[in-house]
Amino acid sequence: MTIARKLQDYIDGEGVAYDTVPHHRTATTSQSAQAAHVPGSRLAKSVVVHHEMGYVLAVVPSTHRIELSTLQDVMDRRLGLASEDEVCSLFADCDIGAVPPIGSAYNVPVILDESLGDASDVYFEGGDHTTLVHMSGPSFRNLMRDAQIARFSHRP
Repeated sequence: MTIARKLQDYIDGEGVAYDTVPHHRTATTSQSAQAAHVPGSRLAKSVVVHHEMGYVLAVVPSTHRIELSTLQDVMDRRLGLASEDEVCSLFADCDIGAVPPIGSAYNVPVILDESLGDASDVYFEGGDHTTLVHMSGPSFRNLMRDAQIARFSHRP
């Protein structure tokens, strides 16, 4: 697999330049960063959370952990992690654990951690466990233009 079809169609439709970085199969975004030889602080990790009104994609650097209580305060909602079945239904063309952060390609709202706000370039999972998508920071932030931005993560 290269990148998920919905993701590719969306990025191409937005006219954003990107390239892909193949790597050996990994289980976590931190392992993906190591395998692809990219800084973990510039690899965007996506976590699907749910609330009473639906879902949201929380996006943080792979080197960070989400502070769920802070995220709940920022969103003023009670949140929980989405189940594998929920994630599969939202991101049907992606492998479990390889959800891309571009929620607008899947009609899922995004909240972006502000720590990704000034990265010169950004990498993220392309929908499988063997391919990262790489683009400039400004292009990434353009794709995230509808995202809410807040601080809700920390380094472990």
